[in-house]
Amino acid sequence: MARLLTAAAALAALSAGLTFAAAPATAQEDDGEKVNQVIVFGDDPCPESSGNEITVCARKAEAERYRIPEPLRGVDSPKSEAWTNRVEAYETVGAFGTMSCSPVGGGGALGCTQKLIDQAYAEKANASDVKFSELIAQERAKRLSTIDAEAAAQQKRVEAAEKAYLEQKQRQQAETDAAEDKSGTATIATPVDESEDK
Repeated sequence: MARLLTAAAALAALSAGLTFAAAPATAQEDDGEKVNQVIVFGDDPCPESSGNEITVCARKAEAERYRIPEPLRGVDSPKSEAWTNRVEAYETVGAFGTMSCSPVGGGGALGCTQKLIDQAYAEKANASDVKFSELIAQERAKRLSTIDAEAAAQQKRVEAAEKAYLEQKQRQQAETDAAEDKSGTATIATPVDESEDK
């Protein structure tokens, strides 16, 4: 009966896994940038990153497309042990007291949740499945490596624009000075004879 239930759970997880694999994972907000996590199979193209969105693709073999996800395959493994057996194992633990995850002592059961959480995080960190956090870190490093080159190119464009503006301003000033010199010379060249007015 337990195997039938675990097989049903594996099939449900498979259908959910296929749904998630077919569509991109939901984007996450992290310091104002969106992270789009996608699992692609075989030679499927990875969507391009755009603007403030980092798209991270985990590529799996084409043979993995319609298979049960790897973490759910070993139904007979110790990971899929019944909860009853796990709880019975907790009853035999020698530690006792608050947060000890044992039925002995006041608050002994309080530590079981924390123990399960720690165990789940340890399994997730050491799992052979896709580690999106590493892929995101690599994509960020790749983006940051291009910032210096882009900044240098932008600085060159700004300096060239400033130089062109200053040259244009100097030309305009020189033309204005030349025009003023011409009008001043013309006034001096034609003196007025005051004796004719008398």
